[in-house]
Amino acid sequence: MRVLMVGDVYGEPGRTALAKLLPKIKREYEIDLTVVNVENAAGGFGVTAALGRWFLDQGVDVMTSGNHIWDKKEVVEYITKENLLLRPANFPVGTPGTGYITVKSGPHRVGVINLMGRVFMLPIDCPFRKADEIITELSKDTRIILVDMHAEATSESLAMGWYLDGRVTAVVGTHRHVQTADERVLPGGTAYITDLGLTGPTDGVIGVDRNQIVQRFLTQMPIKFETAKGPAALSGAVITVDPETGRASGITRLRLPA
Repeated sequence: MRVLMVGDVYGEPGRTALAKLLPKIKREYEIDLTVVNVENAAGGFGVTAALGRWFLDQGVDVMTSGNHIWDKKEVVEYITKENLLLRPANFPVGTPGTGYITVKSGPHRVGVINLMGRVFMLPIDCPFRKADEIITELSKDTRIILVDMHAEATSESLAMGWYLDGRVTAVVGTHRHVQTADERVLPGGTAYITDLGLTGPTDGVIGVDRNQIVQRFLTQMPIKFETAKGPAALSGAVITVDPETGRASGITRLRLPA
């Protein structure tokens, strides 16, 4: 079984790259399930109901998110109805939506968990303890469990990878928009990469117009960020899974120009 996990889709360039490359990747790697982080899909900030439906129409099976999930007000109503759009599971009890789901992929059931780190981010509930709770529940139905760890600190993502090694199929990082080159299968059979990278414009700074970012650093003045123009790429990873054991046997990093 092969799973494709795609890093943060940023604005229109990211959506265009996904639409162009996803069919090709699915054919070439014989992908069975696709998980995409969509929290930056709407101009870099949040996701809308219309875009959520668009991603599903493109063949995305599960959408994950992170700290920008609430940037568009309309998403609150959408996320309460569409459980294929996840928000970080360690938001406090009572937050709209869900942070994990089990979906069918052919004859197999696959659990997907969305978590968010707390270092340099919102002081929400502990992602490690929340992972323990959810894995206990999901393990009753499936051995295949995928985790999107949306975090600022690379150390927090790596700690989660080691913490869950042998208990989940994969732990992949999102949020930083810079792909890391540390993909590997940990000793317990968990595929890991600190960050899948950005699916979006390659000539900006983490998706934003580079001149605006430079000016922000030079002047420290507030500015409304705009999505960078120019070429784009899709970033992610393909994970090979033994569906009987839930263990990963390989992880291949992808960064493809659109």
